[in-house]
Amino acid sequence: MSEKEYPPLEKVSIVISKGSLDGIYPGLIMANGARMEGIDATVFFTFFGLEAILKKRMKKIKVATVGNPAMHMPSLLGMLPGMSAFATSMMKKEMDRLDIPPVDEFIEMLSDAGAELYACKATVEMFHLAKDDFVPQVDAIINVATFYEKSAGAQIIFT
Repeated sequence: MSEKEYPPLEKVSIVISKGSLDGIYPGLIMANGARMEGIDATVFFTFFGLEAILKKRMKKIKVATVGNPAMHMPSLLGMLPGMSAFATSMMKKEMDRLDIPPVDEFIEMLSDAGAELYACKATVEMFHLAKDDFVPQVDAIINVATFYEKSAGAQIIFT
């Protein structure tokens, strides 16, 4: 059996739609990995993924403990007061140990590396937000049609 040869990946577009640490970090890590390999990276933040680029929220993102089967505990335990804060603290300690930057530093690092960062216009309007609510690294607020134009020829990854 011969393996099919594929051309090298030149461009990725990553959609981040979840607002928990475990929903945001995969996209940030993938975008960073792309840039480190010389691959163009566009990151489109939509719905609760906007938490990662909102000035007031990006440093307060937590681990989702309710309804998360990967937590290996009943959802009822995840609802206990302090459980999300505890899980978030544990995850942040491990990320520090592995030298994974906090969300705000990661966003800055991606921008400095040349990744394009966009907020979803429909979500921004739905949540009554404005450009000033976002960190300066956000290149623009764009609609889905513009995202697709910017993603032409890219692999689109939804996290």
